Amino acid sequence: MTAAASQAAERAGVPFVNAESSQPALTQRGLKYFFRTSPTDEAFSQLMFDFLMEFGAKSGQTFQSVSIFHEDTAYGTDSAKVQERLAKDAGIKVLEKIAYKAQTTSLTSEVQRLKAANADVLMPSSYTSDTFLLLRTAKELDYNPKLIVAQNAGFTDPTFITTMGKDAEGAITRSPYNSDLEGRIPLLSKVNAIFKKLSNGRDLSDVPARAFTGFMTLLDALDRAGSTDPEKLRAALAATNIPADQLIVPYRGIRFDATGQNELVRPLLMQVQKGKYCTIYPFELASCPVLFPTPTWAEKAKM
Repeated sequence: MTAAASQAAERAGVPFVNAESSQPALTQRGLKYFFRTSPTDEAFSQLMFDFLMEFGAKSGQTFQSVSIFHEDTAYGTDSAKVQERLAKDAGIKVLEKIAYKAQTTSLTSEVQRLKAANADVLMPSSYTSDTFLLLRTAKELDYNPKLIVAQNAGFTDPTFITTMGKDAEGAITRSPYNSDLEGRIPLLSKVNAIFKKLSNGRDLSDVPARAFTGFMTLLDALDRAGSTDPEKLRAALAATNIPADQLIVPYRGIRFDATGQNELVRPLLMQVQKGKYCTIYPFELASCPVLFPTPTWAEKAKM
């Protein structure tokens, strides 16, 4: 939908601000009117491998292998391609690269393959129902990777922790946002209070935080353009330079490169610990130490 919408906006000469989509290809097509405020899957995946290298050096652990597990739409397929390339660049073996049909009703054979490969790290790219099915199947088959480092989506769905309970414990996922950054990001608590009031008590989460950031970027450009004329608005967006202290996400700011991608993004990794998401990386933003290895299913049962 985003690719089609952005192409339609391009043909019409209308600026399009994307705040949520992470598919790298969206800013690799030479579009003049397309702007993205959030990180791409490539930026998120690079963060994952940076974490493995840095955490490994810090803890004395060695991560020699990964298994890549992904649904078969553009999101999962593009994510897997990037992860496979970055693993090769980092000298990490890819023991399995498994694609499965999105919204499948069984992952038994796929999880059996993952368990047999026994890679140090599992990297899933799965939407919500598939994420729940993956973990339930892994529990049933007693598959216990040392780390699960997920590509967002189902692992950051607002229902993930409440649905999976203690079975979610230890799962790591990338995100552009976490509520435990309130002490580091001045505007976050103020915006969250407003959101909570208007959403029947629900806190901000990943996607609403991204959407808010993109919308405020568009408002900033409209204010500077002083007009809704497409060319003036496009020029204002291209000249965007919003500092970090005006954001609710941990980006270093918003400034678009020639492709329309925000070049000041700073994604993070968060881990489920004691029933909450806790920022663990980059280490300068961390609220908790890394829980390693991921608790086994037997250990989770005793929590």
